[in-house]
Amino acid sequence: MRVLGIDPGLRYTGFGCIDADAGGQATGVVEAGVIRVPQRKPLGERLAHIHEGLSRIMAETKPDLVVVEQVFVHRDRAQTAMQMGHARGVMLLAAAQHNIETSELSPAEIKQAVTGNGRATKEQIQHAVTALLNLRVVPDQPDMADALAIAIAAAARRLP
Repeated sequence: MRVLGIDPGLRYTGFGCIDADAGGQATGVVEAGVIRVPQRKPLGERLAHIHEGLSRIMAETKPDLVVVEQVFVHRDRAQTAMQMGHARGVMLLAAAQHNIETSELSPAEIKQAVTGNGRATKEQIQHAVTALLNLRVVPDQPDMADALAIAIAAAARRLP
């Protein structure tokens, strides 16, 4: 199974595509990185940038499943929540346009699956991803490490 994990963001959208065996064990990284979203553009152009980047990645990697992290936003930041909702919609739309099944995981589920601790720090996630994927270096972009963690967690749980 090939899984593409997406860590939603309006500044940086992390992506991590892995292969996994039938038992849900990650067997390797196909592609991983960060889409840097231009900050001085209107929201619509930023969303288009995310959509185009993810569409290209989906066409190149051909995942069987796309998993997007659910976003927790504090109630005092309703505007941010709305914008993140738009971004997540664009991500799910890109998957639907490529006829790829989608699923979602909460941050706590991802952290628990990858580190054994639902309240793990960014650094703990980065180190766990490095160990689980047998990487030579720790991913320096937390958004990329988070996206790989999303894919690892989804594969381990054999989502959907």
